[in-house]
Amino acid sequence: MPAALNSLEQQILDYMVRYLRANTYQPSIREIGEEFGIRSTKTVSEHLRALDEKGYLKRDPSRSRGIRILGVDLSPQTVSVPCYPGIPDNSEGFISDGVEAYLAVDRRLGGAKGCYFIRARGDTFAGLGVEPESLLLVEPSSGSRPGDGDLAVGRVNGAAELLRIHAADEGFEVATASGDPDRLRVESLDELELSGRVTALYRRFDGAPVTPAPTAH
Repeated sequence: MPAALNSLEQQILDYMVRYLRANTYQPSIREIGEEFGIRSTKTVSEHLRALDEKGYLKRDPSRSRGIRILGVDLSPQTVSVPCYPGIPDNSEGFISDGVEAYLAVDRRLGGAKGCYFIRARGDTFAGLGVEPESLLLVEPSSGSRPGDGDLAVGRVNGAAELLRIHAADEGFEVATASGDPDRLRVESLDELELSGRVTALYRRFDGAPVTPAPTAH
């Protein structure tokens, strides 16, 4: 059984898995360094050597990008999507803090680059009609506007929240997860700083919770 990884080693391994699934080849040492703010290529190489010694990958120093990840499903038909147990505080772009799992999803269902899952813990989003333990797939807004009744991730009073948008005579009415009957009214969606739109939902009909594996592999 491979030895346990420290936090940074796990993040580097997960990044390499995601990159390989998306591009069919491994990231360079420089790209890994840029992803994690590591300026020294020697330091990156030391982390890769640790992953090699712990049995998670096999390195071939004679080849450029000569790394083979061991014991991971790297099917080109799937993409690795991060899953959060709530709304990440910074929903713009990938952040590793708070990720509870990476789910392998068919590329045709996985959404756009930068998408992520939110797991509805308990009755967190009951006020929006979302059942407990549902998985919500959020895609970056990219300038697209949510339709009437759509769920979206935005900010209210500076905090990231899941919102349901309703068109109104003058502007929009916004329902929050609290279920407050007095909906927030805004003239423009720009006021909500929308960063993502919910495009898919996964829920078991038997009510059993979806328990993601703790890592990408």
